[in-house]
Amino acid sequence: MNSPSRPGGGDDAERLAMAEKLRRCREYLGLNQDEVSNHLGIPRSALSNIENGQRKVDAIELRKLADLYRRPVSYFTGEVEQEPVQTEVQHLARTASELSKNDLQELSQFADFLKSRSAMKEE
Repeated sequence: MNSPSRPGGGDDAERLAMAEKLRRCREYLGLNQDEVSNHLGIPRSALSNIENGQRKVDAIELRKLADLYRRPVSYFTGEVEQEPVQTEVQHLARTASELSKNDLQELSQFADFLKSRSAMKEE
């Protein structure tokens, strides 16, 4: 087992963190492993091993996954940590993009209401 004091010792932890992010993104988008493995051109078992942290992801696979999951590569490599609020706002934007024009107007009015209510609480 690698230890953090040896060169490359953090590789296992980094691979597991990346694996978890990849799995969560796939599940969030409602994709199954067969769909993603077909997109990558790899066996489903290879994708399963990636998501379990048992197999490394090569650069081309990671780029394809990032494109499919609509995230920057840096999100998976840990170079950029997104704040929870940004993630929540992105989720709301994706959800809102599927609403009708009338529903979007109602959502906008509700957002204005919440914003004014928050401003009143701060006073």
